[in-house]
Amino acid sequence: MARTKKPKGSSRLAQMWQVFQMTRRYDKSVVGLLLLSVLLPSGAGVAAGLLLSDGNVFTLVIWIIVGVMLGLLIGLIVLGRRAERAAYSQIEGQPGAVGAVMKSALKRSWIAEEMPVAINPKTKDAIYRAVGRGGVALIAEGPIARTQRLVDDEKRKTSKILPNVPITVITVGPDEESVKLYKLGWQLTKIKHALTKSEVRVVSNRLASLGTNVPIPKGIDPYKVRPSRAR
Repeated sequence: MARTKKPKGSSRLAQMWQVFQMTRRYDKSVVGLLLLSVLLPSGAGVAAGLLLSDGNVFTLVIWIIVGVMLGLLIGLIVLGRRAERAAYSQIEGQPGAVGAVMKSALKRSWIAEEMPVAINPKTKDAIYRAVGRGGVALIAEGPIARTQRLVDDEKRKTSKILPNVPITVITVGPDEESVKLYKLGWQLTKIKHALTKSEVRVVSNRLASLGTNVPIPKGIDPYKVRPSRAR
């Protein structure tokens, strides 16, 4: 017998429900945020319709529809971002977590490497590298006190072949001044632009000549793990 295909709409709704259930397990505030994000625009649409429709039922209905649709859109955006944050929280602190999200967390203006360029075999602390309009970013994974030597060594090697390119160090770890894993992409966007798009490619190629022989930290395979990007 031929199998009956499920409608695409129901499949998407099922996926959204799974994303919501996963997010709710790790983020207790998501239900309240979703209700606010949907109800406030919907209520605003109703209020605008009552004030501006001047008794015209068609205009009132249009305002209500606009408010509801806007609320649903905002709700989907909120769910997507909270789901992404929840996904990051599940792997935060594990060796290789930064490498697992380098591609998904960064915008296209950054060229990221999923493999670490330096690693401490004993502690599994690692240094990852990204190149973008802001120059070279070295992302240290682990406590600042333990990763400082790795950072200094990598900065020295990078400065040697790229003396005029700015280098920014970002630490993802347990320290209070460290960046949370889910904020990594946003932190990189704050770096002031110093290179053109063509220069970014040249710098990336120069850094590729350094090479790396370090293995990926055990714990997470960045080629298999991806945070949810549902919207």
